[in-house]
Amino acid sequence: MSLASSPINQTARAASTRLIQRVLHLDMFLLTLLALLMGIGMVVLYSAFGGQIEPVKDHITRVGVGVVIMAVFAQIPSARLAPWAPVLFGVIVLLLVAVLLMGQFGGGARRWLDFGIIQFQPSEIMKLALPLMMAWFLARMPIPPTFRVTFAALLLIAIPVGLIGLQPDLGTALVVGASGASVLFLAGLRWRYLGLLFGLIASAAPVFWVFGMQAYQRARVLTFFDPNRDPLGAGYNIIQSQIAIGSGGLFGKGWLNGTQAQLDFIPERHTDFVFSVFAEEFGFLGIIALLTLYLAIICRGLWIAHQAQDHFSRLLAGGITMTFSVYSFVNIGMVSGVLPVVGLPLPLISYGGSSIVTLMAGFGILMSIHSHRRMWST
Repeated sequence: MSLASSPINQTARAASTRLIQRVLHLDMFLLTLLALLMGIGMVVLYSAFGGQIEPVKDHITRVGVGVVIMAVFAQIPSARLAPWAPVLFGVIVLLLVAVLLMGQFGGGARRWLDFGIIQFQPSEIMKLALPLMMAWFLARMPIPPTFRVTFAALLLIAIPVGLIGLQPDLGTALVVGASGASVLFLAGLRWRYLGLLFGLIASAAPVFWVFGMQAYQRARVLTFFDPNRDPLGAGYNIIQSQIAIGSGGLFGKGWLNGTQAQLDFIPERHTDFVFSVFAEEFGFLGIIALLTLYLAIICRGLWIAHQAQDHFSRLLAGGITMTFSVYSFVNIGMVSGVLPVVGLPLPLISYGGSSIVTLMAGFGILMSIHSHRRMWST
């Protein structure tokens, strides 16, 4: 019998795992999955930046900050977060208003607030603040939600979605709206209300198309149906992305050997289109492995939600998990041509700061819900 598989070492590993779960309140299985995903992100970003190490170091620093924030949130029982939900939601709504009034303008939109020593995107924090607010609100209401409760919940969703849409940032508005809607659905939304909601959205679509969308956003939607209508303009990004994904074949061209990425054909290859870089270099098998990893994280989050001991924690865990799943699905669908291009990074892989911090805070809350449940049940 090898030393690694000896009963003493197995007992020691089990004891260390229990220590991490009971004292640090970290879920080792979820933490391992997240570490694998972020490790893949660092490898892909090194290639996306053309072998430059400095941007990757900056990304590693941001990941480190995110891990620390995750560990901090993991120590806070979900019951202590509940009273702060309306406060956080109200503050972020005010910051979204401030973005429209005095936010930094760039790329045709106002999305950032600059406080000198720190820059951040309030809409990213709303991806966590809205599920928290919805879980707090719906946990105090009868199940399933009545028509009045459903209407009030939809207003809570509409306020931040509208403010983010005015920046304009339709990708983030979509994820924020989905984060709130998922909590409402998990609370037991009646099917007839759901059908009515889809009907209202469908009827409002023509009005939104004419008055709510910028010209370049309408061009993106039209390009989704026919990318070749403007191959050197609006359709360029998705055409190059699809070429990169298809040229990867079964096994990929190899790390740092993707011609579309290295020759600078893929736009925004370190943020929105980083999945195209990965697909070209690691191929179909790499895509399957990455999607499996994302699916495993989503399944773990839903399992934690299922195991939660109170309604608030269950709704919050489910909302956080569904936000992550929509985030992932929209980006991968966007760069693959399944969805219109809306400008959304790939979770925990794309280069960025605000999104990583918000996502890791959400996973910290998930771990807290799971570990404190274990603590109270033992």
